[in-house]
Amino acid sequence: MSNHLASPTLKLKVLPFFLVIITIITLPGGLLAQEPSTASITSQEKAISLSLEECIRKTIENNLSWAVQVLNPQLADISIAQAKEKFMPQLSFSFNRRDTNSASYSWLDAADKVTTFFLEYSTQITQQLPTGGNFSISLNTYKNDSNRNFQTINPRYGSTLQFNFTQPLLRNFGFNISHHQILLAKNNKEISDYNLIKTLQDLIYQVEEAYWNLVYSIENLKVREQSLKLAQELLEKNRRSVEIGTMAPMDVLTAEADVATREADILAAQAQVKNNEDRLKTILNLVAENHDFEWARIIPKDSPTFKKRDINLEEALAIALENRPDLKAIQIDLKNKQLTLNYTKNQLLPDLNLTASYWSPGVSGDRIIYLDNNPLTRVVVGTVPGGISDSLKDTFNFKYKNWSVGLSLSIPMSNFFSRAAYAQARINYEQTLLQLKEQQQQIFLEIKNAVRAVQTNYQRVEAYRVARELAENKLKAEEEKFKVGLSTNYFVLQYQRDLANARTMELQAIIDYNLSLAQLNRALGVTLKEKNIKFAEVVK
Repeated sequence: MSNHLASPTLKLKVLPFFLVIITIITLPGGLLAQEPSTASITSQEKAISLSLEECIRKTIENNLSWAVQVLNPQLADISIAQAKEKFMPQLSFSFNRRDTNSASYSWLDAADKVTTFFLEYSTQITQQLPTGGNFSISLNTYKNDSNRNFQTINPRYGSTLQFNFTQPLLRNFGFNISHHQILLAKNNKEISDYNLIKTLQDLIYQVEEAYWNLVYSIENLKVREQSLKLAQELLEKNRRSVEIGTMAPMDVLTAEADVATREADILAAQAQVKNNEDRLKTILNLVAENHDFEWARIIPKDSPTFKKRDINLEEALAIALENRPDLKAIQIDLKNKQLTLNYTKNQLLPDLNLTASYWSPGVSGDRIIYLDNNPLTRVVVGTVPGGISDSLKDTFNFKYKNWSVGLSLSIPMSNFFSRAAYAQARINYEQTLLQLKEQQQQIFLEIKNAVRAVQTNYQRVEAYRVARELAENKLKAEEEKFKVGLSTNYFVLQYQRDLANARTMELQAIIDYNLSLAQLNRALGVTLKEKNIKFAEVVK
């Protein structure tokens, strides 16, 4: 039987991952770029070769849960626009027409019945002010026509241009109070952005985890296949030895049992490859690009790097406090709670309002001229026509100036709802403050665990590398002893299993090390920076 360690061609073909890690340990990529085993992929199956960066990009483009979360900032933008509508001018129009007829109870009023025709138009523009008050401009015009006796102007036209100003001086006074909903909406938009950043970081970690687990399962399958090959080679050698009478048949049965066990291990490893591949496909949502990708195999291009990363705990904590999106979201939410607390406190104040008005009226119409200028004669000798334009002319020329200024004070003797709202806002603020402190503690715990995991997994890789090298040497020595009859099948098969397990454990440690680095980046809040992903461009 030929030893696989003694054959350079076989060693480079079967174990590229481990040998390259040992000899070129600082290179960043390409360590696992070989094709998956022919035992697990047939020539008829379609294959997609993807790097980790390509997987992340496809996930951002196609992942459905991410697509749902991207809509949240858009909803927040709409909420801001809706809150700003409060300060958009309001334009109102009104029209009123009234025809009245009533019996005449006196010949002085009218001969038969009293008929009145009244027509009114009004227009008003109202603007909310940043200080909490409001300003309005209104124009009212009317026409009044009646058959009553003794009138000097009929029909009569009137118009009034009026300016009104109202400003709260205690309750509802101030920029922050009047912009309360807008400020909350803007802060909620920032919270939505930070939550989306955290979602993206978590999603990237899911991609990395699924990608490296797929890499592990594929390489683990190769290790199991190599282990099976070694067992099969030993089985063939044992059969030849039994045929020539140099070995007992029991040794063949032992080797056959071990081959069957390793074949079962390969079946489990193949299922693991499929499971991890399906999980990665689900995250990538490749069907969105091409329905044929649903049945295609994914071949990872990248291999996990193994380069020591020195981490200072205090420095890592400072970075996390500066970059963690969930912490920033709570900090902004605390601002919202403070705004609400200030608003509800303001609502406890008396309602003191300053009001000011300025208006300019105008009157015109057909002037009726009576005999001897005495309406009691009821003898009309002529009319001087007049129209609405004359009334508007007097109005806009401010011929008749009028103004008023006033203060109004309202002191609620019992304002239970406002006090309850204030108490609730104060408790919510204190609750959020405690949540912020708790989150800081949680971040500190996550950082310590992440730093410890990186350091531990690095040491595990070093330890398992030594264990794998020792297992290789032990197997080589045992095979040499077996050749000269100083060992048995049992020990050779046992050392083969030990070597396979050592390779698997080394591979698992390297995968765990890379995942711990990814988890550390997520705990620090620097995943996007490390991956050179710009959030604004991703959201677009």
